Amino acid sequence: MELSIKQSGVLHGMLTGTAISIGIIIFGILLNPFNFHSNLTLLEKSSVLFKSLIILALCLTISIGRLAKHRFFSPDELDGKGLRTDSDRAILLQSLLQNTLEQSVLAAFVYGTWTFVMPSAWLSVVPLAALSFALGRVLFFAGYRRGAVGRALGFTMAFYPSVLMLICTVCFIPLSAVTGGC
Repeated sequence: MELSIKQSGVLHGMLTGTAISIGIIIFGILLNPFNFHSNLTLLEKSSVLFKSLIILALCLTISIGRLAKHRFFSPDELDGKGLRTDSDRAILLQSLLQNTLEQSVLAAFVYGTWTFVMPSAWLSVVPLAALSFALGRVLFFAGYRRGAVGRALGFTMAFYPSVLMLICTVCFIPLSAVTGGC
């Protein structure tokens, strides 16, 4: 099957995002750039998690604020979609908000699970993934109007670290049960 130019562009963005995501996980685990010790307390782990979740909350806040600002300064749209038909701009902002919400929820669950299941020395992955999430959202927003090709890298930089972290966690749990943990 031959890919269209658009499909090739999306694939390129996806592969780049995949490489970045794999790099984040490997870098966080092997090099531990934030120097987390292997015996962190529950409070120390929680602190890292919640500091990382602030980044997701900021992205979500910006998405909500952009739509709210648009509605406020557009008298015809001030009442919201339930009472009228949205403009193309409102639909675009709603789509960005919906995607950010979906990815934020997944990331929050995955980051929390990683924080409390994986070895403490691997905790650097969480703030690295959160930073990738924020950069991914910026790239996604900036490229959204260019279609799938324009948003592919941003989407994958926000989404794929969560997916890879989830896969690693799901594989780690039974392995740690057999080996007695790390």
